[in-house]
Amino acid sequence: MGIRVMLVDDQVLLRTGFRMVLAAQPDMEVVAEASDGAEALEVLRATRVDVVLMDVRMPRMDGVEATRRICGGDREREDGPRVLILTTFDLDEYAFAALKAGAAGFMLKDVPPDELLAAIRAVHSGDAVVAPSTTRRLLDRFTPMLPTPESEPRHKELEKLTDREREVLLLVAQGLSNGEIAAKLVLSEATVKTHVGRILTKLGLRDRVQAVVLAYESGLVRAGGGGL
Repeated sequence: MGIRVMLVDDQVLLRTGFRMVLAAQPDMEVVAEASDGAEALEVLRATRVDVVLMDVRMPRMDGVEATRRICGGDREREDGPRVLILTTFDLDEYAFAALKAGAAGFMLKDVPPDELLAAIRAVHSGDAVVAPSTTRRLLDRFTPMLPTPESEPRHKELEKLTDREREVLLLVAQGLSNGEIAAKLVLSEATVKTHVGRILTKLGLRDRVQAVVLAYESGLVRAGGGGL
């Protein structure tokens, strides 16, 4: 079975374009479409989907609320779909809210086809899409809206981390891949992977996306590459 994809966007032309790109892939199939979040939830009750490509701003129910219901308490199946948010620069705050709601990542709507396809495959395999340069630019855009250490205490959970783990978390939050972190810290990629796994376990996080959210919310990372 290929990756079963659902397209959720109120713009028919965009859905058509994405469908054409995905239909050309031997390992992907568009099995459902919806024009807003409410319709998406209705369709998901009767259709098995692996990955949902979710727009953010839509009528009736936006992508943030739909993502929260798909990934949270309203999800009826434990093997429910992973959500990949598609956004534009002027909707950064919505994308961040969707990540908090449980989305596995977000991409720009004008992302090159090969990057979109790679992102779909990544979230389907259980990974989180946080590393592309577009993501780093988005993070820089919405970071000023988030708390700083001066305005809000750091999350207590961060105190559970060793100095090295905090260093790795900082680089994860800045959008670096395991390979890039390994090169920067002069470690093996396997060691970095181990550190990331321990960070997620200690902080009770699902994936790298949640690690990024926590790092930014706690003030560990700020615009301009600020750190500890």
